[in-house]
Amino acid sequence: MHKIQSMGIVLVISLLGVYLFNILHLPVPWLLGPIFTVLISQFFIKTHLYWPSTLRNFGLIIVGITIGQSFQLTVFSGMGWLIGIMLLLNIMIIIFSVLLAFGLVRVGELSLKTALTCTVPGGLSQIVAFAEEEEGIDIAIVTYFHVVRVITIVIGIPLILHDHAVADKKEAMLSFSSMMALLLLILGSIVAARIGKKIKIPVSSFLSPVLFVIGLQLFSIEMPEVPNLFLNMAQLMIGAYIGQLLKPNMLKLGKRVLLLGIGTAIFLLLFTFVQGWMLTQMMKYSLSTSILSTAAGGLDQMSLLASAIGADVSIVTVFQMFRILFVFIVVLPLLKVSCRYIDERNTNT
Repeated sequence: MHKIQSMGIVLVISLLGVYLFNILHLPVPWLLGPIFTVLISQFFIKTHLYWPSTLRNFGLIIVGITIGQSFQLTVFSGMGWLIGIMLLLNIMIIIFSVLLAFGLVRVGELSLKTALTCTVPGGLSQIVAFAEEEEGIDIAIVTYFHVVRVITIVIGIPLILHDHAVADKKEAMLSFSSMMALLLLILGSIVAARIGKKIKIPVSSFLSPVLFVIGLQLFSIEMPEVPNLFLNMAQLMIGAYIGQLLKPNMLKLGKRVLLLGIGTAIFLLLFTFVQGWMLTQMMKYSLSTSILSTAAGGLDQMSLLASAIGADVSIVTVFQMFRILFVFIVVLPLLKVSCRYIDERNTNT
């Protein structure tokens, strides 16, 4: 019962955020509004705010269906050249992250293993899981750094790109038959997400429905459009979850660590804009598409923002998928080898 009451409070706070963002004419109100209000309210409301990951995952499934329907397979033409550019951009951000890590060791007096894990531009859950497996890494600091990074990028990019946002598209009224087809599509996507989780597809609640819907399109199966109401509620579910990631107890880490976490996130955001500008020069993409493609945020959040502000969803999704694979296949194994080397060096000295 307590959890249900807490979820009700979070829902009310989230809807208040949506209302405030709408009257202030701020971008992506159904996502950013709940993030802001839930994030801030945690520091003033003594009641523990609860929002289950199940609701966030359901929101990701709805967004995944929408992204899958918007995906253009023509993006894969000339893929060899595109892979070279994606590889270059990812190597650049890894080098930049390593430099940030050495800066944290010097200024923040963090251990090298903790600093490297704090600055790796990977998924929050994967990096925290990695930190838990390694000895000598401060999990609380790593969690704080990555939570701040995600929130800074998810909030910062749409606010900066406010002028690039597009108005909501008008939609046709759903008939009974199309509503039943939509429910079947959602059910099929839920099954796809569960299968994806079992076979360990990254961000399975989002990526599995994307792949499922693209597969249906390849067979020319007609699908109903997801209503704006469904997509808005999905954004709220995701935003409320992101908003509660930054817990009040994280502020006990110390002033220096708190400021360094914010500073590192801002540096990564600025570097994202530099890479975005490079991508506009190389590929002639729009600025919003380029920035969301190079941002060190989550695949799900960046694709959602791309859809919300009118960027090229296909390009952003492909670039973010490549970054996830690069982190899993290259970065995390290298980070593990680096941690072993640091341990051996410390043991010898």
